[in-house]
Amino acid sequence: MKIAFFDTHQFDKEMFLETNKRFNFPIDFFETRLNKITAGLAHGHEIVCCFVNDKLDADCIAELKTGGVKLIALRCAGFNQVDLEACEKAGIKVCIVPGYSPYAVAEFTAGLLLSLNRKIHRAYSRVRDHNFSLDGLVGFDLHGKTIGIIGAGKIGKIFANIMLSFGCQVYIHDLHEDEELKKNPNVKFLPLAEVCKNADVLSLNIPLNPKTYHLINKEMFSLMKDGVYIINTGRGALIDARALIEALMDEKVGGAALDVYEEEESVFFQDLSDKMLKDEVLARLLTFPNVLITSHQAFLTREALSNIATSTLESIQEFKKTGSVTGGKSVSVECCVR
Repeated sequence: MKIAFFDTHQFDKEMFLETNKRFNFPIDFFETRLNKITAGLAHGHEIVCCFVNDKLDADCIAELKTGGVKLIALRCAGFNQVDLEACEKAGIKVCIVPGYSPYAVAEFTAGLLLSLNRKIHRAYSRVRDHNFSLDGLVGFDLHGKTIGIIGAGKIGKIFANIMLSFGCQVYIHDLHEDEELKKNPNVKFLPLAEVCKNADVLSLNIPLNPKTYHLINKEMFSLMKDGVYIINTGRGALIDARALIEALMDEKVGGAALDVYEEEESVFFQDLSDKMLKDEVLARLLTFPNVLITSHQAFLTREALSNIATSTLESIQEFKKTGSVTGGKSVSVECCVR
């Protein structure tokens, strides 16, 4: 089975080539992202392997079907970039990597919060310019603060435990209340509005689907404490970015750390240092001194990359043998509305 690997970066190419020594699949690597225009590159391949910013809409799926593609192997946990209904009609299976390394994302979330709060990134830049002033670098103790967590899956649960170790009170909103977390006297499971009202820091750790699109919007911002910090390592469109800008301008939000952005596919994972940034919303966010933006790197650890490569190629191996992928790795239309 030939694999067409899209949106190739050096870090994942090296890991996939190393891991593929166990499987010996023929892989063609393409730096371009997968969309309806580039889908023709997959002709003659039964598998396409793609990432978070590839755009697999109905037109792209139709072109993939014409080219003989039978499986879309996403090397990520999210699948909001795929038109699952079109895949079902085309008879193309879809699989994901459901748990490549929740520690990688949870630890990065904590790192973003620490840097945003204590202005570590700003201090680093100052010192590089021989500016050793401390003015403007005042943060606050996390100890005793209330951390709101939306989504207590694997990542959210690990992040909750990290924050508990700092001596924080943790308020969680999730459709399913984790029994282990519930035993901790410093953890409360509450409705979304109550978490937003009480949190000093709000972290988003949920997938994107029609129910969670712009979950954090103007109405939700209005419920929050003045000066709340927002951390997003989930998906960009969980937050209405324009509403976030308004909340920052009104000082309702005291700071935001974003590893994801709603329109990131046109910007992230690329070197645009010699070009004009055409995304006006992102450009505006970058002007705020209390906004820290990274380019979707929370997953980027050696352990996570190894797990992604292994899980993806094992799914392809299973598909080769059985014609399907079982367990939590398989994605269907029902997942779109869960």
